[in-house]
Amino acid sequence: MHADADSACPVPPIGVGVATPPAADAAPFADARFAPPTLEGFLRGIGAHAFRFAELGLRHRDDALDAVQDAMMRMLGYRERPPSEWTPLFWSILRSRIVDVQRRRAFRLRWLSPPPAWGSDSAHAIDWADDAPDPSRGHDGREAYGRMAAALSALPRRQREAFTFRVLEELDVATTAKAMGCSEGSVKTHLSRAREALQRQLQEFQ
Repeated sequence: MHADADSACPVPPIGVGVATPPAADAAPFADARFAPPTLEGFLRGIGAHAFRFAELGLRHRDDALDAVQDAMMRMLGYRERPPSEWTPLFWSILRSRIVDVQRRRAFRLRWLSPPPAWGSDSAHAIDWADDAPDPSRGHDGREAYGRMAAALSALPRRQREAFTFRVLEELDVATTAKAMGCSEGSVKTHLSRAREALQRQLQEFQ
């Protein structure tokens, strides 16, 4: 009787038609698909976008690299924050860093520029503008990108930030508002004005 029961219900060999459970001592998250996100991985993924954003705001490659690296170093101090907060927090840090660089640059230029002689022609005043070619043109040889970068650089800072975050980086309104430190309504207003200004500027190129 027992032999007949065993033959009627044979035990399939391991690995054939039956999924074997993982070992009890298997390391958690051994499969990369289920591994939790890491801050280092987040920074690696956002680096190129951050550099583009900083370069548009500062129009200087080295200053942009310094700003991005500084923002990344500061982000490491927020390792305990949940991953859902990393994106708005990083962009907020980078944006603040860019503003600081712009302010220090303007301060230096005001103090380094000699005052014009009394009664002198303002046309002979020293021009402190950076005549170097736009670094973004060197990164991408396409003429369309160069035009867009120039038009973005000419926008007021808040409009440029709103357009970059919402359109280029595809952040939602709430995340953009957190990164810019303003209301969602302000984000929509800045974005609308940026689109109108860009449309006018790009039409002039045609």
